Amino acid sequence: MAVSVFDLFKIGIGPSSSHTVGPMRAALLFASGLKRDGLLPAVAGVRAELYGSLGATGKGHGTDKGVLLGLMGMAPDTVDPDAIAGLIQQVRADRRLVLLGEHAVPFTEKEHLLFYRREALAEHPNGMKFHAFDAQGASLREARYLSVGGGFVVTAGASNSQVIAAHDQLPYPFRTGRELLRMAEDADLSIADLMLRNEQTWRTEDEVRAGLDNIWRVMQDCVTRGCGIAHPEADGELPGPLRVRRRAPELYRNLTQRAERALSDPLSVMDWVNLYAMAVNEENAAGGRVVTAPTNGAAGIIPAVLHYYDRFVPGANREGVHAFLLTAAAIGLLYKYNASISGAEVGCQGEVGVACSMAAGALAAVFGGNVSQVENAAEIGMEHNLGLTCDPVGGLVQIPCIERNAMASVKAVNAARMALRGDGHHYVSLDSVIKTMRETGADMKTKYKETARGGLAVNIVEC
Repeated sequence: MAVSVFDLFKIGIGPSSSHTVGPMRAALLFASGLKRDGLLPAVAGVRAELYGSLGATGKGHGTDKGVLLGLMGMAPDTVDPDAIAGLIQQVRADRRLVLLGEHAVPFTEKEHLLFYRREALAEHPNGMKFHAFDAQGASLREARYLSVGGGFVVTAGASNSQVIAAHDQLPYPFRTGRELLRMAEDADLSIADLMLRNEQTWRTEDEVRAGLDNIWRVMQDCVTRGCGIAHPEADGELPGPLRVRRRAPELYRNLTQRAERALSDPLSVMDWVNLYAMAVNEENAAGGRVVTAPTNGAAGIIPAVLHYYDRFVPGANREGVHAFLLTAAAIGLLYKYNASISGAEVGCQGEVGVACSMAAGALAAVFGGNVSQVENAAEIGMEHNLGLTCDPVGGLVQIPCIERNAMASVKAVNAARMALRGDGHHYVSLDSVIKTMRETGADMKTKYKETARGGLAVNIVEC
């Protein structure tokens, strides 16, 4: 369970929060635990086993790289994306892995990194096991982890009492949209101000704002790189057999070179929103630095809408950026509490749909909407993503993921505008649409939930 804005927005690497970042964090936890308990010197071999969606689409989602990096001691928020290819190549060439950069063991991927495409752990579709052995082959430790979406990792069977305790110490411990609205209205606070008060349970206000500035900075850097600004390597094709051409740099050049035409096209702002979203998701697909928002597969939506606010809305400022991120996080927490943000669990409605809902509510807030209008915008953003499947072609976070982020970004802007044209009263509550999303995900066939066994993943010809 998440409780903080910094739980929802985490700095990591592409292409997937659940399939790259999560396994990387799990592998690091496992290796660190061996060292903490004094077992590391006795380790003569390790093995990782990947189940469910991780087993089905892990190779296309960079799960193998994530596991290797984590075992080597790398963390998603600090690893240098430009160094990853060399680190992985060294392991493969040497057939040797240096745990935490300290203790070397033999490592051959076909023997020590296993993908089980048709098997799943009972607790979650994104399950993994790690094993450590001594020189005689006896087990030193076995651990099971679940990558539950958005880079969140939990130990299978572990108690969540610490997280519950952290939630209960908040001054405004909301769990539903109804509670959030009531608490904000009773205290005469905006949703952003309420979240800021909660964040100050663990950090000073200056620390919270500095953290938000850093998140925004990484989002901006990601757009800059994805547009090819001073980064010519952004031109060309994305990794993988699909040979998908990166479109953001060309679109950026087109928009900047023909700026005058925008004066005669009232919808030209949509081109910029599309650009921001595609730039982020192309960087994500290339394994670059991104912010999970709330996942990597949906990482382009919140940055795109926030760039729209920053670049096109008169009066946009730093406080508005903070309010946007805090409001978006409050909405995202509701989905995390009451449903899921894992495409492997509920389909892409839990990733792109949730990000659209978060961005819509946040934009309504910085446009001056009251808490009811913010809730309405968030509800609209999800209501019209219900049933969205996760069907990545070739198991890669490219088709339809990149365009899907652009479409949802524009949808979020429209949802906010629709809500602001009303007075906040509406028939379908955010709580109701979250419940519906969870139930729809439960009814959705497994082949439509990040397994690459249904939908577009099987209905286009790979050339």
